Amino acid sequence: MRWKCTCSYDGTEYAGWQKQPNKLSVQQVIEDVLGKLFKSPAGIQGSGRTDAGVHALEQVFHFDRDWKHGGEALVKALRALLPKSIRVESAVAVGDDFHSRFSAVSKRYQYRLKLGEADPFRWPYCWEVPASLNLNLVEAAMGRLVGKHDFAAFAASRGAGLEYESTVRHITNARLTQDSECVTLSFQADGFMYKMVRSLAGTVVNVGLGRLALDDVDTLLESKERIPLVQAAPARGLFLEKVFY
Repeated sequence: MRWKCTCSYDGTEYAGWQKQPNKLSVQQVIEDVLGKLFKSPAGIQGSGRTDAGVHALEQVFHFDRDWKHGGEALVKALRALLPKSIRVESAVAVGDDFHSRFSAVSKRYQYRLKLGEADPFRWPYCWEVPASLNLNLVEAAMGRLVGKHDFAAFAASRGAGLEYESTVRHITNARLTQDSECVTLSFQADGFMYKMVRSLAGTVVNVGLGRLALDDVDTLLESKERIPLVQAAPARGLFLEKVFY
């Protein structure tokens, strides 16, 4: 029996989603809890990685185990065992052809900005930027990113031997919203590369601060090369918002 689960988490204390030797990861914590629940090792497959310090509103994972008590009971059992920084939101039985990563068609991330100083309760979940940030320029820069492009300039290296088959991605939607607490930059695409969203956020913010020109966004896309002009925004402001199937 295959279970599709969604979870949210505060990534502050974790070295990212994916389990790594000698580091605390979200995946490892969930697998440890499932091992206790089923009294045997249980591996899970996530929809994709999130970096160290990045949060999730809706990460998706699946695992295979027989469980006869229904999804609601599974959610309750997992919540009782997981730390408060990780919360399983739903669990539904799905067919064996479902895969949390390979069945996904797109993802949406959001990046949160605070204009001016953030209080101690918001600081861990946003990036403080000068209140002089020109939001119209930020929005215009985001518009330049929509469409199918080679985003090599906005992808950080994953290390030797871990090259991408393709650095072309299709951003279907990029929008800016603002409320009394923060400015939110949302990016939806058919896939994202390592530090890509943080690099996009850092770039459009630099346009809004006058450190880059609007045309520099086009130049970076055309260059297909990461240069010092591309700065990644801090991890703490990034949230995986939703995975689409």
